[in-house]
Amino acid sequence: MTQIGRRTLLAGMAATPIVCSARTFPRASPIAVTRHGQVRGTIENDVLVFRGVRYGADTSAARFRRADPPRAWEGVADATGYGPAAPQSKPTEATSEDCLFLNIWTPALDRGKRPVMVYLHGGAHAHGSGSDPLYDGGNLARRGDVVVVTLNHRLAAMGYAYLAQLGGPAESGNVGNLDIILALQWVRDNIATFGGNPDRVMIFGQSGGGAKVVTLMAMAEARPLFHSAATMSGQHVTAAGPMHATVRARAWMERAGAPDVAALMRMPIEKLVEAMATTDPLEGRGEISFTSTLDHVVLGRHPFFPDAPREAAHIPLIVGNTHDETALWIEKTLRAGDTTWENLPERLVRETVKDLAPDHVIRRYRQLYPDRSPGQILLAASTAGRSWPGHLIQAEERARIGAPTWMYQLDFPCPDAGGILGAFHTLDIPLVFDNVGAQGARTGTGPDPRRLAGQMADAFVALARTGTPCHRGMPDWPQFTLEQRATMIFDRNVRVENDPRREERLLFAVAPYIKPGG
Repeated sequence: MTQIGRRTLLAGMAATPIVCSARTFPRASPIAVTRHGQVRGTIENDVLVFRGVRYGADTSAARFRRADPPRAWEGVADATGYGPAAPQSKPTEATSEDCLFLNIWTPALDRGKRPVMVYLHGGAHAHGSGSDPLYDGGNLARRGDVVVVTLNHRLAAMGYAYLAQLGGPAESGNVGNLDIILALQWVRDNIATFGGNPDRVMIFGQSGGGAKVVTLMAMAEARPLFHSAATMSGQHVTAAGPMHATVRARAWMERAGAPDVAALMRMPIEKLVEAMATTDPLEGRGEISFTSTLDHVVLGRHPFFPDAPREAAHIPLIVGNTHDETALWIEKTLRAGDTTWENLPERLVRETVKDLAPDHVIRRYRQLYPDRSPGQILLAASTAGRSWPGHLIQAEERARIGAPTWMYQLDFPCPDAGGILGAFHTLDIPLVFDNVGAQGARTGTGPDPRRLAGQMADAFVALARTGTPCHRGMPDWPQFTLEQRATMIFDRNVRVENDPRREERLLFAVAPYIKPGG
């Protein structure tokens, strides 16, 4: 059976896993026992892999509500292929409301009590899955003697449409996060069978996944389920406010033709997904922005406003960003090379969220970097005025309460187009997973990226194992403080810099940061 064929079959079987006889598989196929039933995986390069392991029941029976745990099954369930992704616009793989599956890479099915590294995928809160080739946990499990877990959860309106003010469930604005909590509960109850230590769980994620990491740190129900964390370009300081979230939910309902929440419950998922793609009613561009919501029930505070949650101060945290985040979104512009001093102000306004006069920003950048072209200033200033501020706030607020925090900046450039894209948003993913050879990595596969991948992967493994990212393969990594602002620079020459890009930081520090979509 092909992978796509298996996903299609899974999508139609509701909460019932595929159960096969032992004769279906090679004799060496590993079998693991979970609290709900047995699962059979594969062995790949000496790593045991279990894909598509169910951690929750079919969510079509619990739209906009907390999902149920899976029902127990008899026999041995097939865990050799990824489960379907959550319903989303522009999917790249099979999707289904029956999407609560996770994937496990482990060195052995023993009582090894290895650290467990649970990755939350990016794609804002609207796209993606745990099955991207960049997230394959085999190299990380093998290199660090750890257990790696990725997962799918509800996305976009199905995971984050806030319907509480419109007659819907009180938890509806955060059921995607509740899915993640259900997965972490599954890890707590089952991971020892897979050689992992439920008392040494790290969560980490990039972009939207990193935002979910810091949101979980602000959620009382989630905090006992993990013991260290890392957010990679996860810029969230605030969640969506309930009034704005209600405006978005109402716009979605109107586009779907649903007069009330009861109608949403009955509609075909295809129609609901189609309505998600309507223009955001508040920003006037892009799809409707569904994200974690300050609902006063599941999420009672913003992740980093008015401060960092003291209840999470004991959790060690890595805060990471890339030097040239916005190159991912303005790549076509950078490749075209048609940014001039005349059109730079307009383009800068379009790409930043900090409200400063563009001529003032450009004038200061030309003083700081007189040899840079208009395109290079566009990249630097849009990153400093859009993507970087959220990371700084996270590290600063943690430092104010004395919480153990380490900050990094990826400077290693993508080799494409002669390096003009720099270190863009997502480029650190294959490095942390030691997957520079994977499809979509864009780091190159030479000695430099491979060496850097080892250093970054080892730092994340060290945090999971010991609560600190320091290891012998790179310089000592001091904790971030407001006085020194120590930042590990991951580049060909890995080093610590205090307050990197200080003048750029100060330039934009005079304006408040307002997260897009909030």
